[in-house]
Amino acid sequence: MSDSSWGPPPVGQAGYRGSIEGGPVRPAQGAAPAGPAYDAPQAQQTRPMPIVPDVPAYGGDQDDERGAARLGGPLFRDETFQNRPVDRPVPAASQNPEPMPDAPQPPPAPQKKSAGRDLSAAIGVGVGLGVVIIASLFVVKAVFVGVIAVAVVVGLWELTSRLQERKGIKAPLVPLAVGGAAMVVAGYVRGPEGAWVAMALTALAVLVWRMTEPPEGYLKDVTAGVFAAFYVPFLATFVALMLTADDGPWRVLTFLLLTVVSDTGAYAVGWRFGKHKLAPRISPGKTREGLLGAVLFAMVAGALCMRFLIDDGAWWQGLLLGLAVAASATLGDLGESMIKRDLGIKDMGTLLPGHGGIMDRLDSLLPTAPVVWLLMVIFVGSS
Repeated sequence: MSDSSWGPPPVGQAGYRGSIEGGPVRPAQGAAPAGPAYDAPQAQQTRPMPIVPDVPAYGGDQDDERGAARLGGPLFRDETFQNRPVDRPVPAASQNPEPMPDAPQPPPAPQKKSAGRDLSAAIGVGVGLGVVIIASLFVVKAVFVGVIAVAVVVGLWELTSRLQERKGIKAPLVPLAVGGAAMVVAGYVRGPEGAWVAMALTALAVLVWRMTEPPEGYLKDVTAGVFAAFYVPFLATFVALMLTADDGPWRVLTFLLLTVVSDTGAYAVGWRFGKHKLAPRISPGKTREGLLGAVLFAMVAGALCMRFLIDDGAWWQGLLLGLAVAASATLGDLGESMIKRDLGIKDMGTLLPGHGGIMDRLDSLLPTAPVVWLLMVIFVGSS
């Protein structure tokens, strides 16, 4: 077949090219001819031409402006012509939107430190308790022993109630309350020997009393009962032992003053200057600066008390006494904080507004009592 037998190619047919001079159109080199001579297997390997949509041509003086609008506008952001009329130019501001700067936020207002408790109620209750203690201490010693016994019984009730509520531990309260009160009286009447005997009998009473109930949980109940007997009434017995001396009321007053001053110094210095946590896993509110404040305040108070309140006392003895009180009071506070964290509570009770419960006030006093009693015996004797 001659070249002239090829007819003119269809308009838009791929693979053909024509002569510029208007001569016969020949197939492009490497392109497969169309028609019957085109094998089917080859036809299956071809791909159809993509259909290009008809775009209206622009002419006249507006071609440049409209063309620029089309090429630089939303067409290149996956938008179609149907979404925006092509004859409307896109504003320059919408092509490259500038991110709006963040508006300056005002700095947060500084939070005022909070004491965490109702200070007015705490001060009022503290003053009321101080009046009762001082009046009973210097009027009749036996009355003050009764005050200690009442505080012990209430503290045991708070402790055993929280153990049962939070852990399901049923420490028997009746033998604990009776034995605890007897322990305090025995310590005042018979001295250390009487306190130890009362402690042993109280522990035995706890073991026997719990036998009246089913055996499930017996071990944990009696263990908690013996712990409670030692922790509350036995340690409180040393306050009664201090009272037996000739200057007993002044020794007890020194013990109370040093413990309160230590707690106050720790609170005041820690609240104002505290930055470094002392034991964050146990008591996040306590700081090393607060501990230094407790030591400083207690040592100064101890020197004054031993010099002016205790017979034959020396100021340097007061410094040592204050240091020991600050250490024991802090450890006692941390010890009860450990118990309360294990129980998942903030306070042992709500009996004293602004303070919590009785046990929340005895936490520093209980472990400090044997320390003060022992140092008093070493420094000035037991009588």
